[in-house]
Amino acid sequence: MQPSSLSGLPAGVGEALEAEGVAELYPPQTAAVEAGVVDGESLVAAVPTASGKTLIAELAMLSAVERGGTALYIVPLRALASEKKAEFERWEEFGVTVGVSTGNYESDGEWLATRDIIVATSEKVDSLIRNGAPWIDDLTCVVSDEVHLVDDPNRGPTLEVTLAKLRKVNPGLQTVALSATVGNADVIADWLDAELVESDWRPIDLRMGVHFGNAVDFADGSKLEVPVERGEDQTARLVADALDTEEDGQGGSSLVFVNSRRNAESSARKLTDVTGARLTDDERDALRELAAEIRSGSDTDTAADLADAVEQGSAFHHAGLRSEDRARVEDAFRDRLIKCISATPTLAAGVNTPARRVIVRDWRRYDGEFGGMKPLDVLEVHQMCGRAGRPGLDPYGEAVLLANDADTKEELFERYLWADPEPVRSKLAAEPALRTHVLATVASGFASTREGLLSFLDNTLYATQTDDSGRLGAVTDTVLEYLAVNEFIDRDRGDGSESLTATGIGHTVSRLYLDPMSAAEMIDGLESVRSAATASDDAGAFVRADHGDAASDGDEPGFGTYTRAGDDEPDEGDGEREATAPPEVTPLGLYHLVSRTPDMYELYLKSGDRETYTEVCYEREGEFLGDVPSEYEDVRFEDWLASLKTARLLEDWANEVDEDRITERYGVGPGDIRGKVDTAEWLLRAAETLARDVEGVDGDTVVAVREARKRIEYGVREELLDLAGVRNVGRKRARRLYEAGVETRADLREADKAVILGALRGRERTAERILEHAGREDPSMDEVRPDKSASAAATAGSASDGDGEGQASLGDFR
Repeated sequence: MQPSSLSGLPAGVGEALEAEGVAELYPPQTAAVEAGVVDGESLVAAVPTASGKTLIAELAMLSAVERGGTALYIVPLRALASEKKAEFERWEEFGVTVGVSTGNYESDGEWLATRDIIVATSEKVDSLIRNGAPWIDDLTCVVSDEVHLVDDPNRGPTLEVTLAKLRKVNPGLQTVALSATVGNADVIADWLDAELVESDWRPIDLRMGVHFGNAVDFADGSKLEVPVERGEDQTARLVADALDTEEDGQGGSSLVFVNSRRNAESSARKLTDVTGARLTDDERDALRELAAEIRSGSDTDTAADLADAVEQGSAFHHAGLRSEDRARVEDAFRDRLIKCISATPTLAAGVNTPARRVIVRDWRRYDGEFGGMKPLDVLEVHQMCGRAGRPGLDPYGEAVLLANDADTKEELFERYLWADPEPVRSKLAAEPALRTHVLATVASGFASTREGLLSFLDNTLYATQTDDSGRLGAVTDTVLEYLAVNEFIDRDRGDGSESLTATGIGHTVSRLYLDPMSAAEMIDGLESVRSAATASDDAGAFVRADHGDAASDGDEPGFGTYTRAGDDEPDEGDGEREATAPPEVTPLGLYHLVSRTPDMYELYLKSGDRETYTEVCYEREGEFLGDVPSEYEDVRFEDWLASLKTARLLEDWANEVDEDRITERYGVGPGDIRGKVDTAEWLLRAAETLARDVEGVDGDTVVAVREARKRIEYGVREELLDLAGVRNVGRKRARRLYEAGVETRADLREADKAVILGALRGRERTAERILEHAGREDPSMDEVRPDKSASAAATAGSASDGDGEGQASLGDFR
């Protein structure tokens, strides 16, 4: 079937596809057209990676736009949203407009109403529904990419509920779900009332096998000799073999999947000997420039290690990298500059990075709940293997698992090569998942009674799959009770039925896109300022008994035993402290408050951390908003300390501690810092809103939360907040300007240009942009020479600030 023969698309689209090289539709694409995808019919396409799923989605969306409708494309990752937007923008010449929305959960995205195709993550779509985005009602087509991720315990329930809401709002909505080959695609199709197109066809052959000894044995019975000399690394030999096998005038690239960040970095470093020896002079020059970009963007050891590997044609890829560096690695790999990427499995989740050969080095990873190293799921390994083979570039793709003995080889064939992927199972019935979605369902008007709520949940995948009709109702009742106790909803059980209404604070929590448990934790912490002040005013100050005293009758020693100043006998506690005085609202206290919410992924406590952070806990206990658990409550106290460790990272960031020092101190990567900072900023913004809405929280507390949020946003101390708020300044430049005597936004408008230019290291264009954003009447730096003394002062100040370390680079270009 030729694209130009298709009807229902904007004029010229079919011809444009043929001009791109799509002379004939792939078999799965033809099957989708025959199933009515360009006629508005719903469809589930369960086909392998690189078999044309995206074009199926484009045909659905373009035909919907041609009929006068609006299309929504839901992706699992922000990075994939940007990639898809860029891909879809080629249709703008045919009058199709494209928009993308991934951030700011409090926005209704009204501007998106002017776009024909909208790309967003499932979390963003969920938040748009909660915030009443009016254009949601006008959707005629929704595409869910990687729909099998409804199986994910963390993100799956959001995708599942979001699709259910979209279909309820728009009863005639065309739903197109794209999936890898899974064990129960028919169940997903039944849930979505969609036709099923299921295929194992690929545009180029994929051979899957196991390397053992000196050869790869493939599942199709063929064999490839890849001898490994004594002492030679198995992975390195396979990468070298791919590079040395020329099929199109070039050797083939490789993706190596490992089970941890540390292993990814180690693997990339080891493989530089293989890749570096096979670079051309032009490739070396290009990679040298790319490495310089990576180094200039971050001062961390992680960035330096990545740059060193990239110079030799190798790279690592994991969530600890800055998003900019991940994108650089992906682009250079697609351009064949980088010959091999060593990655954690996250790279297999949708980002377009195909390779000639995929090597699954590690097929087990640590799982705390499992209690050790657990084999990967079949679906996950197949997703990795599906990255092998680049259509239009490679004549074939090879996916190779590694075995070091015959028994392991046999196990890998049985576990992965000859096995079907697992069926997708809904994870919605877990209480943590339901908390946020039940509140949002009530607050956004999708259900106003218990019966209506259960009726709505009947439209989910869980209801389609479960044989226990009572379980969802039981978990829902538990969640409703929690929401009622915390005053997020009101329950009226009159007239034989139960009505549900979101309270004012419940509406706020839903719009802020918070887990209700996070909101409850924040509200309790903010109210503790008021309650502690009241207790102090009414009853006098409390002091803790000597920590070394032992309580009698089996009580825990020291902890929980308090005496009012002047009393002869202590009051017996229950294992938690009473307030000694109103807590001091400090940045650390606020950072700790948001770090102990379920919405923040807290840092792990490592060996020796318990002792370290227990000491910090006692030193700064007056800053905590809420009662500190007894150290004899092992689980609660360790959680408290893990949150404290996370809060200290945030405090270091806000105190301008060098980024490299933070990565070393906390054992994280630059991408982890960025993730923690972004999450903390969002949660503090939510806390600021809650502080304004919660009765009894005073204005000083609101101001303290706002200042703590801004310090996280800019990564600066209090004195730099004004400067750092100017666009293009950032934390390093703000410190340099401040040390040179330019301390405020107003100073930027009035200070000697030579001083400003000196502080900014003579970078004229940067100085002009900053002055323009600060509102200076004449920002030009023509004929201005940098003031050397200002440059010296700025350099000395920025070098000595921030815990004795140099300034961090993260945030300089925000």
